[in-house]
Amino acid sequence: MESKRQAKISRLIQKELSEIFRRQTAAMGNVLVSVSAVRVSPDLSVAKAYLSIFPPEKSNEILENIKKQGKTVRYELAQSVKQILRKCPDLAFYLDDSLDYAENIDRLLASDPIKGTADDYVDPDDVKRESRHRN
Repeated sequence: MESKRQAKISRLIQKELSEIFRRQTAAMGNVLVSVSAVRVSPDLSVAKAYLSIFPPEKSNEILENIKKQGKTVRYELAQSVKQILRKCPDLAFYLDDSLDYAENIDRLLASDPIKGTADDYVDPDDVKRESRHRN
């Protein structure tokens, strides 16, 4: 379970990273990077940032670029939180695929409707009772 301190630092880092990525992607145009979640280790030394990238076709390329620029991003983050945190945690970036996963489930549910209706349902308890009455 995440402590209050971890939750506070996670929210702070998420907010600051979002601002950093907003500034960096403004120059690129047609790219949106949002920080969907940040998880901080109990010793506050590592922060895992989960990113949603639009358009999804460029997501792997942009994520690799962000990983290459990780030290620069960490420096910018440290500058913005230096009054609050003594030491800025190491950053690890991951692609947040939860929206893609949910979209895939929706697509699967829509493509294969459940066959049968409630009228076709047979209660197992009714079957047991009927078999007892026959004997």
